[in-house]
Amino acid sequence: MRLFVAVCEEGSIGRAGDREGMAPSAISKRIADIEASIGTPLLMRTPRGVTMTPAGEVLLKQGRLLMRSVERLHSELQAFSGGVLGYVKLLANVSSIVEFLPEELSAFLRNNPQIRIELEERVSTDIVRGVADGAGDIGICRDFVDTSGLEVFPYKSDHLAVVVNQGHPLAGRDRVALMDTLSYDYIGLIMNGSIDRLVNRIAADHGGTVHYRMHVSSFDAAYRLIKEGLAIAVLPQEAVERYLDMYKLRAIPLDEAWARRSFVLCVKQMHTLSPIAKRLLDHLLLQQQAS
Repeated sequence: MRLFVAVCEEGSIGRAGDREGMAPSAISKRIADIEASIGTPLLMRTPRGVTMTPAGEVLLKQGRLLMRSVERLHSELQAFSGGVLGYVKLLANVSSIVEFLPEELSAFLRNNPQIRIELEERVSTDIVRGVADGAGDIGICRDFVDTSGLEVFPYKSDHLAVVVNQGHPLAGRDRVALMDTLSYDYIGLIMNGSIDRLVNRIAADHGGTVHYRMHVSSFDAAYRLIKEGLAIAVLPQEAVERYLDMYKLRAIPLDEAWARRSFVLCVKQMHTLSPIAKRLLDHLLLQQQAS
Protein backbone atom coordinates (compact mmCIF):
# COMPACT_ATOMS: atom_id res chain seq x y z
CA MET A 1 0.00 0.00 0.00
CA ARG A 2 2.86 2.36 0.82
CA LEU A 3 4.40 1.70 -2.60
CA PHE A 4 1.09 2.29 -4.39
CA VAL A 5 0.61 5.62 -2.59
CA ALA A 6 4.18 6.62 -3.50
CA VAL A 7 3.59 5.86 -7.19
CA CYS A 8 0.37 7.90 -7.21
CA GLU A 9 1.97 10.85 -5.41
CA GLU A 10 5.06 10.84 -7.63
CA GLY A 11 3.17 10.12 -10.85
CA SER A 12 5.95 7.76 -11.88
CA ILE A 13 7.06 4.25 -10.90
CA GLY A 14 10.69 5.31 -11.38
CA ARG A 15 10.45 8.30 -9.05
CA ALA A 16 8.55 6.16 -6.53
CA GLY A 17 11.43 3.69 -6.68
CA ASP A 18 13.91 6.46 -5.88
CA ARG A 19 11.73 7.62 -2.98
CA GLU A 20 11.25 4.15 -1.50
CA GLY A 21 14.71 2.76 -2.29
CA MET A 22 13.34 -0.07 -4.44
CA ALA A 23 13.81 -1.12 -8.05
CA PRO A 24 11.00 0.14 -10.32
CA SER A 25 10.49 -3.40 -11.66
CA ALA A 26 9.83 -4.68 -8.13
CA ILE A 27 7.31 -1.91 -7.49
CA SER A 28 5.59 -2.57 -10.81
CA LYS A 29 5.36 -6.30 -9.97
CA ARG A 30 3.76 -5.60 -6.57
CA ILE A 31 1.17 -3.26 -8.07
CA ALA A 32 0.42 -5.79 -10.79
CA ASP A 33 -0.18 -8.38 -8.05
CA ILE A 34 -2.70 -6.05 -6.37
CA GLU A 35 -4.47 -5.47 -9.70
CA ALA A 36 -4.62 -9.22 -10.30
CA SER A 37 -6.02 -9.90 -6.84
CA ILE A 38 -8.89 -7.41 -7.21
CA GLY A 39 -9.45 -8.04 -10.92
CA THR A 40 -9.25 -4.47 -12.18
CA PRO A 41 -6.49 -2.06 -13.27
CA LEU A 42 -5.44 0.65 -10.80
CA LEU A 43 -2.99 2.60 -12.96
CA MET A 44 -2.76 3.63 -16.59
CA ARG A 45 0.87 3.46 -17.69
CA THR A 46 2.05 5.99 -20.31
CA PRO A 47 5.49 7.12 -21.55
CA ARG A 48 5.13 10.18 -19.31
CA GLY A 49 4.31 8.24 -16.16
CA VAL A 50 1.16 6.85 -14.62
CA THR A 51 -2.35 8.09 -13.93
CA MET A 52 -4.98 6.49 -11.72
CA THR A 53 -8.07 4.70 -12.92
CA PRO A 54 -11.30 5.32 -10.94
CA ALA A 55 -10.49 2.19 -8.92
CA GLY A 56 -7.00 3.55 -8.29
CA GLU A 57 -8.44 6.81 -6.95
CA VAL A 58 -10.57 4.85 -4.47
CA LEU A 59 -7.59 2.77 -3.37
CA LEU A 60 -5.42 5.86 -2.93
CA LYS A 61 -7.99 7.51 -0.68
CA GLN A 62 -8.52 4.40 1.43
CA GLY A 63 -4.83 3.57 1.38
CA ARG A 64 -3.90 6.89 2.92
CA LEU A 65 -6.50 6.36 5.65
CA LEU A 66 -5.14 2.88 6.27
CA MET A 67 -1.57 4.14 6.52
CA ARG A 68 -2.57 6.85 8.99
CA SER A 69 -4.39 4.23 11.05
CA VAL A 70 -1.30 2.02 11.09
CA GLU A 71 0.89 4.96 12.11
CA ARG A 72 -1.54 5.80 14.91
CA LEU A 73 -1.56 2.15 16.02
CA HIS A 74 2.25 2.12 16.21
CA SER A 75 2.22 5.36 18.19
CA GLU A 76 -0.36 4.07 20.66
CA LEU A 77 1.41 0.74 21.16
CA GLN A 78 4.81 2.41 21.65
CA ALA A 79 3.27 4.55 24.40
CA PHE A 80 2.56 1.40 26.41
CA SER A 81 6.27 0.54 26.44
CA GLY A 82 6.83 3.81 28.30
CA GLY A 83 4.42 2.92 31.10
CA VAL A 84 1.16 4.23 29.64
CA LEU A 85 -1.82 2.28 30.95
CA GLY A 86 -4.48 3.53 28.57
CA TYR A 87 -5.34 5.81 25.68
CA VAL A 88 -8.37 8.05 25.00
CA LYS A 89 -9.18 9.94 21.81
CA LEU A 90 -11.13 13.14 22.58
CA LEU A 91 -12.78 15.26 19.86
CA ALA A 92 -13.67 18.82 20.91
CA ASN A 93 -14.76 22.07 19.31
CA VAL A 94 -12.63 25.19 19.47
CA SER A 95 -14.83 27.00 22.01
CA SER A 96 -14.44 24.23 24.58
CA ILE A 97 -10.67 24.19 24.04
CA VAL A 98 -10.37 27.94 24.47
CA GLU A 99 -12.81 28.27 27.37
CA PHE A 100 -12.29 25.41 29.82
CA LEU A 101 -10.96 22.11 28.47
CA PRO A 102 -7.21 22.57 29.20
CA GLU A 103 -7.93 23.01 32.91
CA GLU A 104 -10.27 20.00 32.91
CA LEU A 105 -7.69 17.75 31.24
CA SER A 106 -4.86 19.03 33.43
CA ALA A 107 -6.82 18.13 36.57
CA PHE A 108 -7.54 14.66 35.21
CA LEU A 109 -3.94 13.95 34.17
CA ARG A 110 -2.56 15.04 37.53
CA ASN A 111 -4.45 12.12 39.07
CA ASN A 112 -3.98 9.79 36.09
CA PRO A 113 -0.44 10.42 34.81
CA GLN A 114 -0.23 7.07 33.00
CA ILE A 115 -3.24 7.78 30.78
CA ARG A 116 -2.60 9.34 27.40
CA ILE A 117 -5.22 11.68 25.89
CA GLU A 118 -5.12 12.62 22.23
CA LEU A 119 -7.13 15.79 21.66
CA GLU A 120 -8.31 16.73 18.17
CA GLU A 121 -10.09 19.98 17.35
CA ARG A 122 -13.09 19.64 15.04
CA VAL A 123 -16.33 21.48 14.31
CA SER A 124 -19.37 20.13 16.13
CA THR A 125 -20.88 18.29 13.14
CA ASP A 126 -17.56 16.53 12.46
CA ILE A 127 -17.27 15.61 16.15
CA VAL A 128 -20.61 13.78 16.05
CA ARG A 129 -19.60 12.01 12.85
CA GLY A 130 -16.19 11.10 14.28
CA VAL A 131 -17.64 9.59 17.46
CA ALA A 132 -20.23 7.64 15.45
CA ASP A 133 -17.51 6.30 13.13
CA GLY A 134 -15.20 5.34 15.99
CA ALA A 135 -12.60 8.03 15.26
CA GLY A 136 -13.04 9.38 18.79
CA ASP A 137 -14.04 7.87 22.12
CA ILE A 138 -15.64 11.02 23.56
CA GLY A 139 -16.89 14.19 21.86
CA ILE A 140 -17.55 17.69 23.18
CA CYS A 141 -19.84 19.64 20.86
CA ARG A 142 -22.78 22.03 20.76
CA ASP A 143 -26.24 20.80 21.70
CA PHE A 144 -27.85 21.98 18.46
CA VAL A 145 -26.18 19.38 16.23
CA ASP A 146 -27.93 16.12 15.40
CA THR A 147 -26.60 13.49 17.81
CA SER A 148 -29.04 10.74 16.81
CA GLY A 149 -27.62 7.32 17.56
CA LEU A 150 -25.20 8.58 20.23
CA GLU A 151 -25.50 8.72 24.00
CA VAL A 152 -25.47 12.37 25.07
CA PHE A 153 -24.89 14.06 28.43
CA PRO A 154 -25.52 17.74 29.27
CA TYR A 155 -22.26 19.51 29.95
CA LYS A 156 -21.27 23.16 30.24
CA SER A 157 -22.71 26.41 28.90
CA ASP A 158 -21.31 29.74 27.82
CA HIS A 159 -22.64 33.21 27.04
CA LEU A 160 -22.07 35.39 24.01
CA ALA A 161 -20.88 38.95 24.43
CA VAL A 162 -20.04 41.86 22.16
CA VAL A 163 -16.31 42.51 22.44
CA VAL A 164 -15.09 46.08 21.86
CA ASN A 165 -12.06 48.12 22.83
CA GLN A 166 -12.22 50.34 25.88
CA GLY A 167 -12.72 53.50 23.82
CA HIS A 168 -15.63 52.20 21.78
CA PRO A 169 -19.03 53.99 22.03
CA LEU A 170 -20.57 50.78 23.43
CA ALA A 171 -17.86 50.24 26.04
CA GLY A 172 -19.79 51.93 28.84
CA ARG A 173 -22.82 49.65 28.63
CA ASP A 174 -23.49 46.82 31.06
CA ARG A 175 -25.61 44.91 28.53
CA VAL A 176 -26.45 45.31 24.88
CA ALA A 177 -28.92 43.97 22.29
CA LEU A 178 -27.61 42.69 18.99
CA MET A 179 -29.61 45.23 16.99
CA ASP A 180 -27.77 48.04 18.79
CA THR A 181 -24.46 46.78 17.37
CA LEU A 182 -25.28 46.40 13.68
CA SER A 183 -24.16 49.91 12.73
CA TYR A 184 -20.56 48.85 13.50
CA ASP A 185 -18.21 46.72 11.42
CA TYR A 186 -17.76 43.13 12.58
CA ILE A 187 -14.95 40.57 12.67
CA GLY A 188 -15.89 37.00 11.75
CA LEU A 189 -14.04 33.93 12.99
CA ILE A 190 -13.44 31.33 10.30
CA MET A 191 -12.84 28.45 12.75
CA ASN A 192 -15.91 29.28 14.84
CA GLY A 193 -18.45 29.77 12.09
CA SER A 194 -21.40 28.65 14.22
CA ILE A 195 -21.33 32.00 16.03
CA ASP A 196 -21.35 33.94 12.76
CA ARG A 197 -24.24 31.86 11.42
CA LEU A 198 -26.23 32.35 14.61
CA VAL A 199 -25.62 36.11 14.70
CA ASN A 200 -26.50 36.46 11.01
CA ARG A 201 -29.75 34.56 11.53
CA ILE A 202 -30.80 36.58 14.57
CA ALA A 203 -30.00 39.83 12.77
CA ALA A 204 -31.99 38.74 9.69
CA ASP A 205 -34.95 37.73 11.86
CA HIS A 206 -35.07 41.32 13.12
CA GLY A 207 -34.61 42.87 9.67
CA GLY A 208 -30.92 43.68 10.15
CA THR A 209 -27.63 42.76 8.48
CA VAL A 210 -24.20 42.08 9.95
CA HIS A 211 -21.41 43.87 8.04
CA TYR A 212 -18.12 41.96 8.21
CA ARG A 213 -15.01 44.02 7.70
CA MET A 214 -12.66 41.04 8.00
CA HIS A 215 -12.45 37.37 8.89
CA VAL A 216 -9.67 35.81 10.95
CA SER A 217 -8.77 32.28 12.01
CA SER A 218 -8.00 32.72 15.72
CA PHE A 219 -9.31 34.40 18.84
CA ASP A 220 -5.95 36.10 19.37
CA ALA A 221 -6.10 37.75 15.94
CA ALA A 222 -9.61 39.00 16.69
CA TYR A 223 -8.51 40.45 20.04
CA ARG A 224 -5.65 42.37 18.41
CA LEU A 225 -7.87 43.84 15.70
CA ILE A 226 -10.56 44.83 18.22
CA LYS A 227 -7.90 46.45 20.41
CA GLU A 228 -6.96 48.71 17.48
CA GLY A 229 -10.60 49.73 16.98
CA LEU A 230 -10.88 48.15 13.54
CA ALA A 231 -14.10 46.25 14.29
CA ILE A 232 -16.12 44.48 16.98
CA ALA A 233 -16.98 40.81 17.42
CA VAL A 234 -19.47 38.52 19.12
CA LEU A 235 -17.49 35.95 21.10
CA PRO A 236 -18.02 33.66 24.09
CA GLN A 237 -17.61 35.76 27.23
CA GLU A 238 -15.87 32.85 28.94
CA ALA A 239 -13.22 32.76 26.19
CA VAL A 240 -12.34 36.46 26.30
CA GLU A 241 -12.52 37.22 30.03
CA ARG A 242 -8.91 36.34 30.83
CA TYR A 243 -7.64 38.54 27.98
CA LEU A 244 -9.63 41.72 28.69
CA ASP A 245 -6.86 43.52 30.57
CA MET A 246 -4.11 42.28 28.26
CA TYR A 247 -5.80 43.68 25.14
CA LYS A 248 -7.70 46.54 26.82
CA LEU A 249 -11.07 45.15 25.80
CA ARG A 250 -14.63 45.18 27.12
CA ALA A 251 -16.98 42.20 26.87
CA ILE A 252 -20.58 43.41 26.99
CA PRO A 253 -23.08 40.56 27.58
CA LEU A 254 -25.80 40.20 24.98
CA ASP A 255 -29.09 40.67 26.82
CA GLU A 256 -30.99 38.02 24.85
CA ALA A 257 -31.91 34.39 25.56
CA TRP A 258 -30.34 33.04 22.36
CA ALA A 259 -26.92 34.26 23.54
CA ARG A 260 -26.68 31.42 26.09
CA ARG A 261 -25.33 28.27 24.44
CA SER A 262 -24.77 24.75 25.71
CA PHE A 263 -22.18 22.03 25.26
CA VAL A 264 -22.84 18.29 25.45
CA LEU A 265 -20.64 15.24 25.89
CA CYS A 266 -21.33 12.39 23.47
CA VAL A 267 -20.19 8.78 23.15
CA LYS A 268 -21.17 6.03 20.74
CA GLN A 269 -22.33 3.58 23.41
CA MET A 270 -21.62 3.88 27.10
CA HIS A 271 -21.24 0.15 27.62
CA THR A 272 -18.58 -0.14 24.89
CA LEU A 273 -16.30 2.55 26.34
CA SER A 274 -12.97 1.33 27.61
CA PRO A 275 -12.46 1.65 31.39
CA ILE A 276 -9.95 4.43 30.71
CA ALA A 277 -12.37 6.41 28.49
CA LYS A 278 -15.13 5.85 31.05
CA ARG A 279 -12.84 7.28 33.73
CA LEU A 280 -12.30 10.46 31.69
CA LEU A 281 -16.02 10.79 30.95
CA ASP A 282 -16.85 10.43 34.65
CA HIS A 283 -14.26 13.08 35.48
CA LEU A 284 -15.71 15.56 33.00
CA LEU A 285 -19.24 14.99 34.27
CA LEU A 286 -18.12 15.31 37.89
CA GLN A 287 -16.34 18.58 37.15
CA GLN A 288 -19.52 19.88 35.59
CA GLN A 289 -21.55 19.02 38.70
CA ALA A 290 -19.01 20.82 40.88
CA SER A 291 -18.95 24.00 38.78
